[in-house]
Amino acid sequence: QVQLVESGGGLVQAEASLRLSCAASGRTFSTYDMGWFRQAPGKDREFVAAITSSGGNTYYADSVRGRFTISRDNAKNTVYLQMNSLKPEDTAIYYCAAGSIGVRPKNYDVWGQGTQVTVSS
Repeated sequence: QVQLVESGGGLVQAEASLRLSCAASGRTFSTYDMGWFRQAPGKDREFVAAITSSGGNTYYADSVRGRFTISRDNAKNTVYLQMNSLKPEDTAIYYCAAGSIGVRPKNYDVWGQGTQVTVSS
């Protein structure tokens, strides 16, 4: 089973960009579909983006499509989330997860600890 560690969060102004990284340990990373979720205070965890194990297919929430890009480098055991044109409503803790492709948290078996993204107006 992999272990996941996110990085790259921070405090930025609206319209700025950030790139989140999620580094996985273990030799089975390339067999997992990967997802990014986020959770704002007082709200449920919500789907952001997902990518299949080979990287051949990607999926996005409507709220981020066109602004965020998910990618992965299986040689580096890392999945990325490039976030452009950030909005204050993107403020949340961002989690990466490993499992089977889907938009529901229960599709994913392994979760990172999360990284805070705060977007000021």
